[in-house]
Order: sequence, then structure tokens, then C-alpha cells
Amino acid sequence: MEILIKGGRVIDPSRKTDEHLDVLIKNGKIARVGKSIKAKTAARLQADGLIVCPGLIDMHVHFRDPGFVYKEDFSTGSKAAAFGGITCVYDMPNTNPQTDNVQTILEKKNIAKNKSFVDFGIYAAATDNNVQYINEMSKHCSGFKIFLGSTTNSLHLNEQKLKETLHAVSQTNKITLVHAENEPCLRKHKDVEHSLKDHLRCRPSECEEQAIKNVLDASKDVSSKVHVCHLSSCEGFELLRKKPKNVSVGVTPHHLFFDVDNIKSKQSLYKVNPPIRSHFDRETLWYGIKNGIIDVLESDHAPHTLDEKKKDFNEAPSGIPGIETMYPLFLAEVKKEHLSFNQLIYLLCERPAELMNIPKGKIEVGRDADFIIIDYKETNAVKSENLHSKCGWSPFEGMPAIFPTAVFMRGEKLIEEQDILVKQGFGNFLEG
Repeated sequence: MEILIKGGRVIDPSRKTDEHLDVLIKNGKIARVGKSIKAKTAARLQADGLIVCPGLIDMHVHFRDPGFVYKEDFSTGSKAAAFGGITCVYDMPNTNPQTDNVQTILEKKNIAKNKSFVDFGIYAAATDNNVQYINEMSKHCSGFKIFLGSTTNSLHLNEQKLKETLHAVSQTNKITLVHAENEPCLRKHKDVEHSLKDHLRCRPSECEEQAIKNVLDASKDVSSKVHVCHLSSCEGFELLRKKPKNVSVGVTPHHLFFDVDNIKSKQSLYKVNPPIRSHFDRETLWYGIKNGIIDVLESDHAPHTLDEKKKDFNEAPSGIPGIETMYPLFLAEVKKEHLSFNQLIYLLCERPAELMNIPKGKIEVGRDADFIIIDYKETNAVKSENLHSKCGWSPFEGMPAIFPTAVFMRGEKLIEEQDILVKQGFGNFLEG
């Protein structure tokens, strides 16, 4: 099948230009990009006055499948992703059972193959008990996740085994992602919590700083990619300011939009690990975004039900949803001129595709024909009732956002206005 997208404003930092171009799609791939392309047999989509950019990649989601499907599953999570312009997701291993051996990797992969609307990858957990099996697991997963600190349903890795584990993964040419909070530090500060400030006190920035320092030390003679997830503190940022080329870092929407002083009510809804920190930490992360020090925006989509989140603060689980709203929220920030289009597409498309080694993320001949069509004039407030996550709520309620009007994946239209046009199982596994 051929599709010709005509006259849209093409946003792709790798092209070094921002101009109105035509894009020809053949057999799910980008065949041509240029002006005045003619293709008699192609279905034509007129994009005058609209913006065309690559499909987005979310390197960090928790779809809760298997084991916690009452919160989310691959069907609802991937549908939410599609409506947010995301055509590729990578799922974390802290499900039930944990994705920490070949059998559980294959089981989760099969679940996703049957349910996912978008392309997907699967991370395996690297734990104290499976380092010797990393090579075998690598043949079936997209990368590895290390939890250096305890968080929701995770198995943490003893930092004494960090160097050994990073070396084991480096032999597989897979990426290693790290939840960087130091477990002994967390234990030292553990206490009863009644508020976000208590949560911050119990998971202070020194825990993140220590974990990042240990990651940088352990990865000094490792050539494979190491990614520090959800950076949250200025102390951690300073350590990563001059990071080695093989080390990358991600930041979440919630750490960029919220701080402990601007959330006055319903504080348990914003409980997350690592915690929401100070205004200064938030401004430091924005500085990193605007100055090219941060590599990736990642949602860390971690849905829980409202009933769970409305429990007493100390009992409420950590984690918040955000996959469907991530790009629309930042697109509204572009409109406010808080960052550029090229910066946003680099953080959500180009750099994640490079890190995960997949043929997406750019409007370039030979790559997957994953596109988003946007009407830049159409700004709406986030409303939970219009979102597609099974959890049914959003911490970003009421914030301005610009949602895609159409989403294409591998040349097929996924989303048009409020309809999803493909069936469950349309998504393919991406090994990386």
C-alpha cells in the first residue's frame, strides 16, 4: 500500500530544516521525502496547515501485565500510548511474575503480541540471582533493568554485584536501564510518611546521588549502553553533566511539571519513586532539557487505581500514569516557547530510537513509516474522562495539551480523531 502525505510542516531535527514537504510511504516504510512528490497510485493525505513528525518512543512504561491487569494491561496501555502519539513502548519487568527468566520473558512477549496496538519491547530484570543467565535471556528481550533501590513490586540488585552485572550485559550488546536509588540509603531514611515532603525526606537526593555515582564507577570500562532512568535531583544532574558517551539519562513529565511546594491537595496521587522534589530540582532538570544534557523524555507510566492512590499516604502505592499525556503536554510547552520542536522530537523520537537501535524516530528513507499529524492550533485541557488508561485518572488533569489528530504506524493509520483503526495484536516485538 502507498500513502502520500502532502504539504505538511515536517519536524525532524536530523533533517536540519523545518519546511513543508511531501512524504511517500510504501510497504510500511518511508520511500521518499521531498517537495512536489508525485505518486499516481498512492492514497493521498493532504496535510496543509498541519504538522508532521515522527512517531514517539516511550522507553519506560509499566503496563502491569501480567499480574496486575486490574490497573492496566497491554491492550489499554498501548491504546493510551497510540492516542498520545506513541508508536513504540518498552515495558518494565516488575510485574507478577517478575520478568526475570526466559520463561517469563516469553510469556509476557506472548501476552503483548496478542494485545498490543503499538510496537513494543520487553525488558528483563537483572537480579542477584540471575546474572549467570543474562546471555540466555538476552536472546529474547530488548534490554535489562536494574533496580538499585526498592520500589513497587521490584527485586533490587545488590550494588556489590553492579559491576559484574553491567559487564555481563555488555557481552550481549543490549542496553541496561537503572533505577538509581541506593538501597542502604533508603533503609537509613525509612520512616512513616504522611505527605509528599515526608516522602522526599525518606527518599532524599543523596540516595539518588550515591546510586548514580556507583553506576558511573561500575560502568567505567563498559562499552555497552547504560541508561539512568527518571533523574530527579540537582545532585544527580551534576554527576551526569559530563557523563560518558555510553551513559544516557531520562527525565519524566511529573518531575518537570511538579514540585513539593506546588501540590497542595490529594498528595497521595503524586506519590512516586523517585519522589517529586523541590522547585530548584525541577528547574535544574529543565535546564538539562534546554541545554542538551538530558537524552530522553520517558513517561514512567505506572498506573494504580484511584482507590489504591486515595489510601492514607503511607499506604498508597508509588507510581502515576502519564503515557497518553506526555507528548501533548510538552507540545503545549513548545507552543509557549519553553522548548523547541526540534528539542522535543530529539528527546522523544530520535534519541530513543538510537538508544534502542530500532529503525524509527526519524523521517528518513528506509525507516518505519511512523508519523503523527498535529493541528498546532488545537489546544485542549487534559480530562481523565477522555483518556484511555484503565486506571481512569491523571495527575495532569486540567493542564493544557495538544493531542494528535492522526497517528500512523508502519504506514497504517492507527488513530483518527477519537477512533482506533487497528485491532489488538497489531504491534510487533522489537528486539533492538
